[in-house]
Amino acid sequence: MKNIFKKIFIGAAAVSIMTSCSDFLDQKSPSELTEENVFNSVYYANSVLNKVYGSLTIDQTYSQYFSIVWNLNSDYELVDGFGNDANNTSNERGNMNYNQNPGWANLARAWDNMFSAIEYANIVVNGINNSEMLNDDRRADALKIKAEAQVLRAMLYLDMIRNFGDVPMKMEPSRPDLSNAYLPKTDRDEILDFLIEDLEDAAQNLPWAGNTSTEHVTKGYAHSLLANIAMTRAGWAIREESKPGYETAANGETAYPTQRPGEEERTALYNKALTHLNILINSGRHQLNPSIENHWYKVNQLELDNTYRENIFEIPMGLSISGELGYTVGVRINGSSTQYGAKGNSSGKVKLPAPYFWSFNKTDLRRDLTCVPYVLKETNGKIVESFDSNKPFEMYVGKWDIRKMSETWRAKAIAAGEAKWMSGINVTKMRYSYVLLMYAEVMNELYGPEAVGGAGMSARQALAAVHTRAYASANKAQAESYIASIPADKDAFFNAIVDENAWELVGEGYRKFDLIRWNLLGAKIDQMKEDYVAQLEEYPAKLYFQYKEDGGTIDMSTVQWYATKDEQAELAGLASEGWTSATFWGAELTTSNPQNLNDKLPRISAGLNETVKNRYLMPIGSTTISASNGTLSNSYGFSN
Repeated sequence: MKNIFKKIFIGAAAVSIMTSCSDFLDQKSPSELTEENVFNSVYYANSVLNKVYGSLTIDQTYSQYFSIVWNLNSDYELVDGFGNDANNTSNERGNMNYNQNPGWANLARAWDNMFSAIEYANIVVNGINNSEMLNDDRRADALKIKAEAQVLRAMLYLDMIRNFGDVPMKMEPSRPDLSNAYLPKTDRDEILDFLIEDLEDAAQNLPWAGNTSTEHVTKGYAHSLLANIAMTRAGWAIREESKPGYETAANGETAYPTQRPGEEERTALYNKALTHLNILINSGRHQLNPSIENHWYKVNQLELDNTYRENIFEIPMGLSISGELGYTVGVRINGSSTQYGAKGNSSGKVKLPAPYFWSFNKTDLRRDLTCVPYVLKETNGKIVESFDSNKPFEMYVGKWDIRKMSETWRAKAIAAGEAKWMSGINVTKMRYSYVLLMYAEVMNELYGPEAVGGAGMSARQALAAVHTRAYASANKAQAESYIASIPADKDAFFNAIVDENAWELVGEGYRKFDLIRWNLLGAKIDQMKEDYVAQLEEYPAKLYFQYKEDGGTIDMSTVQWYATKDEQAELAGLASEGWTSATFWGAELTTSNPQNLNDKLPRISAGLNETVKNRYLMPIGSTTISASNGTLSNSYGFSN
């Protein structure tokens, strides 16, 4: 085992992983280490743990794949592949439209790097289990190190299951003879059940946020991740074969049914989730930032919020080293600028469709914070916002915005020249607003909207906390009126939770997987398309607006988002007074072949039900299968 540990530390030393808001993760390399030496030292054991954290900061894990691209497509989060590009299975544009191809090289890259991180976590857990530190005054430190590895392993496995379905279950390090290296797939329910028990153990040995940074796993993340896993376990999933005692959805098929556990098992899982949500909420260690705008400003500033700690766990990235939030997704600046550098950004890998924008109440602050229907471009030395380059399926995600980033970041972006720059923005894996929405969902499922639970709130009150936070003081009454208007009917209230999930979380990696466990993915995608067609008649083909005095910033209060066609005709006469217009929908209703309506819309997520109904999962990569010694093969109609 000595060579294995030398390799770990050599690899750790070769990768300088810097947290965005704190010091370097210590991954120093001693000259000679064995497993026995490493795990009888708190310092060296932490160094191996930091290798797990470091493994989360590369593109193939959470810098790009599992934080941005692989969370697509949902109803309101689209990969930037439209028209013919949506069928291109050699890149993410086709694969995220559910036209998956086992030959796509990124499948094997993701598989290898996620299981590599799991391997490091296994080494930590096994090493602590056999450590002499458990028998002396270092016990608490040793158990904390083990618990962090357990939680990170659970996070990694959940994301692998969400994307691949059944995967090999490997909870121990690889043996020198590789006798446990080539494993077949394990039913995901068995894996999730193990993770729930493992997280219950881990949660006991972790500190609360405040006693440690939210860039490390804490007790709050263990409890909230456990709840999320229990709810995933209770939810719908496409299966390789039918499971006895499970409910089968009508929108699946016989060969690969979409199923969920029976009512008794679901109730037990919901109660398990509620127990852990109660613990987290009652701790008082995490709260909503009263200002949704300030919350996202701090995220862009690389500033941990140590007052409210709304972000329960953030994977630490490093400025100019890792992290593509704000670069691959975010407000787009088109091309070179003196203010933000020669490279520009964002490729806009995540696009939001117009029906999402119009789903918001007009006074909901999240609408303009999340939906950016314009691009930035430097013109004559001035950064100008322009609708001209935008399209109805191509709004940008404004939660990550270069205009809110720090001067330190700006200097780095300028210095990068034409090279790709890394934002260093942390990947948030759990937010307190999501905890409240999970609580609302579980309470409604078990007791209905009005019953008060162990956290001292009803489902309606938890939903209200998330919804009303998103409104300015002058409009709070309007938000409260909406919450009061939701019927005290379990199904109606659930639908309100589904809506709130979209308004609060789109772009952050939650939506797709919640729609899957609710068995709403296909229905919601279809609904978005139907709304688009209806809104061609309902909303303007052109936008009329006015710039502020600086001549480059759109005065959003003047944009005539909801003008009728008669009102648009009147607005067109204001051009002499400084109004301008931009095509937003395109000439959908005036040309003989509306491209968006006839070509792009049908191609969005078209592969979801084309070959196998509800096939949202990725195939295992062809090279992964060929290297598995015959233990792995694809299912769901995918080739090997």
